[in-house]
Amino acid sequence: MIDWILAGIVLALGGAGETDVAGAGNMDPAGESAGGAPTGFAAEPQVPTGQFTTAVEVKPILQATKANWVAVREYEGRDLLYVTHLLSWRCGMHQVRYAINDGPMQVWPLPPCLEGTAQPNAIRAEDGLPYQVFGLGNVGSVSVEILFDDLTTDSARFDRAQVLMP
Repeated sequence: MIDWILAGIVLALGGAGETDVAGAGNMDPAGESAGGAPTGFAAEPQVPTGQFTTAVEVKPILQATKANWVAVREYEGRDLLYVTHLLSWRCGMHQVRYAINDGPMQVWPLPPCLEGTAQPNAIRAEDGLPYQVFGLGNVGSVSVEILFDDLTTDSARFDRAQVLMP
């Protein structure tokens, strides 16, 4: 039932608010912008499947839930930066990049989309942990950039207080 509700949201929103990558620039090997279209990525067909495996399907959901993209948790004297929400919608993405405290952007490795299964966006144990560990109090802000599989982008910046879990 929830699939039908989310599909309705996707169709109603139609992917508005996207940013064209032509203005976002090229990614060099370090992931930095250098002008033009991103290298190494091609736009994928945007045919809605009902399984949320394309940008046209996941982008409206991610735009509506932008405040949930990341979370920071203080645990056992460390900061844990979670990207579970983004990993749950990864099938419509080519890449997720993040920066801590306005530092350099880093690529967060995305597990493969499990196309051909009932739950292509499922997170499996073998996909690794959905968080990274930092020293306690070291995550003051998090910037996130998403490159969708239609070659559009979206980004956000979060201060610690916005994403700190109780």
